[in-house]
Amino acid sequence: MVVGRIFRLRVTPEQDAALHDWAGICRAVWNTGLEQRREYRRRDGWVNYPQQARELAQAKTDPDLAWLTQAPSHVLQQTLMDLDRACRAVGTWRVRWRSKDRWSPSMRFPDGPRMRVQRLSKRWGRVNLPKLGWVKFRWTRDLDGRVRSATVNVRDGQWHVTFLVEDGILEVQPPVSDPRPAVGVDRGVKIAAALSDGRMLDQTFITAAEQDRLVRLQQRLGRQHGPRSKPSKDRQRKNPKARGRRQQPSARYLRTKKRIAAVQGKVRRRRDDWLTKTARQLVREHSLVAIENLNTKGMTRSPAAKPDPDRPGAFLANQRSQKAGLNRAILGKGWGRFALTLAHQARYTGCRIVQVLAAFTSQRCHQCSHTEAGNRESQADFRCTKCGWRGNADINAACNILAAGLAVAGRASPTPVGSVNPQAA
Repeated sequence: MVVGRIFRLRVTPEQDAALHDWAGICRAVWNTGLEQRREYRRRDGWVNYPQQARELAQAKTDPDLAWLTQAPSHVLQQTLMDLDRACRAVGTWRVRWRSKDRWSPSMRFPDGPRMRVQRLSKRWGRVNLPKLGWVKFRWTRDLDGRVRSATVNVRDGQWHVTFLVEDGILEVQPPVSDPRPAVGVDRGVKIAAALSDGRMLDQTFITAAEQDRLVRLQQRLGRQHGPRSKPSKDRQRKNPKARGRRQQPSARYLRTKKRIAAVQGKVRRRRDDWLTKTARQLVREHSLVAIENLNTKGMTRSPAAKPDPDRPGAFLANQRSQKAGLNRAILGKGWGRFALTLAHQARYTGCRIVQVLAAFTSQRCHQCSHTEAGNRESQADFRCTKCGWRGNADINAACNILAAGLAVAGRASPTPVGSVNPQAA
């Protein structure tokens, strides 16, 4: 199987400047190639990777475009290949531009077999990258396989390298008969994962002190000289999404942004570690794991502005602040990352991951299947208005998810969890 191995790089000032320059060149090649593809589509035409690769080689011979020769050729070609794959997958008009403000610097070195990776000590290793030379990285685990490619990007304000490794392990197929039990998982904002067997799995990823420090740093960042000036009040009133003019950010702004990235990096590493360990435990102990098919990206989208029909240019309240708090809670628990980690870890154990519809799983009683919004008294309390069953609302939802997952898999219904009210029965 093909897996990724992430390591933190230790670059010199010269290597750091070169990587930033190469990332900017890759961004320019991506945006230029995307604009060319869109222009062809406007004329009902199509341009593919071979033609753009030839035009890129011709552009390097132009004296005005000599800066293209600074980056390795196969890195720029890989950028065009990634663009071609993205356009074929989602369409030319749905591929996004790579903005200098929002895009994290990244580039891929596809010639993995020619890369030399050496271990220097117990904690450090080095890799020889084209036109960059030997670069040290923090050796936290063995590669355990043949390197196919390497991606260098910025994570939490620091350069990292991700090796795509072929470990030689065959994917385990789900057996015909598996004695391991099945389990349903309900993801939430209060409890990260509630299981149908009654277990509640959760962990705090950020401390109170770190949260206070993060808020202070974000407030300080808003007062400092950023990469864009504030738009005028007239322009902002006409267009709430208007952005100011680009300007050079101050050194204090960059330092504050780096400190924010350091705090967020600690939180992200804790969350990823917990999600990986939890997913590995679930796929080892169970033959089937049922989860809800949630559109996390759509659920965490900001609400659209509501124009006031009585006052032109004014807008109605759309509870944007409340929705922002819910979005932070959802993203803080890592719902999407958890589903990806489950699918990855299941390849090694033969566990089957089933995604079911999320509609009414929190309102349906798993004992009598009575569905009503009044069954859920609060975030954690569930009481069926028909049979009288009472219990934790998240566990009840996990039981419904398990029943739906077993139905999709064509297996028998699960044994009900909890007790039925004797008087109601």
